[in-house]
Amino acid sequence: MRTIFVLFDSLNRLAIGAYGGTTIATPNFDRFARRARTFTQHYAGSLPCIPARRDLHTGRLNFTHRSWGPLEPFDNSFADLLSKQGVYTHLVSDHAHYFENGGWGYANAFDSWNFIRGQEGDPMHVMTVPPVQRLQEQYDERHYPFGSIAADGGNVTEGNTPRKELRRLRHAVNRLVMQDEEDFPTARCFASAFDFLDVNRQNDDWFLQLECFDPHEPFTAPERFRDAYQSGYEGGILDWPRYEKLAETEQEIREIRGNYAALVAMCDEYFGRLLDWMDEEDAWTDTALVLSTDHGFLLGEHEWWAKNRMPYYEEISHIPLMIWHPEQKGESGECDALSQTADLMPTFLDFHGVDAPPEVTAHSLKPLLSGGDNERESAILGMFAGPICIVDGRYSYFHFPVDVEAHLPAYTVMPSHMVTLFEPAELRNISLSRPFDFTKGMPLLRIPQVEEVNESGYDLVRNWTEGSTLFDLSNDPQQQSPVDDPEVIARMQAGICWHLDRQDAPAECYVHYGLPLPEQRNAECGADARLA
Repeated sequence: MRTIFVLFDSLNRLAIGAYGGTTIATPNFDRFARRARTFTQHYAGSLPCIPARRDLHTGRLNFTHRSWGPLEPFDNSFADLLSKQGVYTHLVSDHAHYFENGGWGYANAFDSWNFIRGQEGDPMHVMTVPPVQRLQEQYDERHYPFGSIAADGGNVTEGNTPRKELRRLRHAVNRLVMQDEEDFPTARCFASAFDFLDVNRQNDDWFLQLECFDPHEPFTAPERFRDAYQSGYEGGILDWPRYEKLAETEQEIREIRGNYAALVAMCDEYFGRLLDWMDEEDAWTDTALVLSTDHGFLLGEHEWWAKNRMPYYEEISHIPLMIWHPEQKGESGECDALSQTADLMPTFLDFHGVDAPPEVTAHSLKPLLSGGDNERESAILGMFAGPICIVDGRYSYFHFPVDVEAHLPAYTVMPSHMVTLFEPAELRNISLSRPFDFTKGMPLLRIPQVEEVNESGYDLVRNWTEGSTLFDLSNDPQQQSPVDDPEVIARMQAGICWHLDRQDAPAECYVHYGLPLPEQRNAECGADARLA
């Protein structure tokens, strides 16, 4: 058995024709949908990027215990488990977060990996004194704030440059050397993947994860893809939206959306080359192919750009998933069973005949490929300390913390933020907790959060003043009009409690959200809360 898992980043479900999208031509995603099982009720879990990948590796949610961070020593990675059972695992990725302090362990869980340089703020092309003034003339200051760097004579180091400005300057410098299409990271990712496939085309028992950071911002695509989505805009480059409220003109909005569309079109074409390889090698008979993403991205919907600063609207949380398995025996078309990112871990193990460890709380999707059921009735998702969203196929309910200023402690033995390690001040009041049911007997560090970091949900909570909110997706799929239904809300809150119990959430988590602790709930409430 062989498996190819293609993971794009920030691929909006409604950017794909097979999911009802009409603004971007995606002939190859649609071509795959005609063969595969297309999951129509697939959701994210822990958000954003690296928390989503920890769910993916471990088969359980992690946002209830900590925010962004590495794989923990007690974590079960599907890549490592497959390798131990004789399945060779290989990763091709241009996801630079894997090589920051907060992303260690994920690539290392594979037998081998190839890191493609140059995405986002990855310092691939190094210029100690970049041509900031020339770059200022090309880029819009709102997306590329180079003013302070120019005032400092172009001197850029980690120590003297704000991180946001530094990452965007590094991207602009990288673009100076991306002259031809084959220089772009997505093109190089697929080239590396085809190298692996061509060398191992006759071999069995391998797993390839082909992971492209595109179409994550910055929305940079070769010109031939951009030609189909011209907006008429003539100003500086606008391709890296601020994580803020909408404040652009209609033409600027069209320009940003056009840049995103061009990048999706590039992803679609290169994915089509993989489909061609499957056809040419007759690999459909012995190779599973899975396509998904980690989360979506707001492109002006709900008057917002991006993610992390607003509720996890459907555009962010409701994501694409398509699966082909040789044993499907003609079972293609849509599957409306509820699923989420963590379910892919036991699914991959199931594909290769490997049992899931007892710590896994997700469900294998393999039975759904042949008309079976995974028995999931609801799913929760969220960011650490942000609202918990629960979905059940009809309703989407956002349950917010009861105290906007309250801080949750983090539980981890790998204290790292996205880029930096925890500061000494953050570690001065640590204590040891009890082991959780997934830590294999290890106690964890309980770390009070002395400052709020952008990979947590604190900003989101402050930005939303309307409190917990219920949407009826069957009547309001765009989530424009909240509904007040106390019976449904009570059922959703009970469902959140059930999921928190299943994840062995710390006591502070229940208190943070004003939910009863397990020992405070009576048997009737527990029975009513069985939303798996």
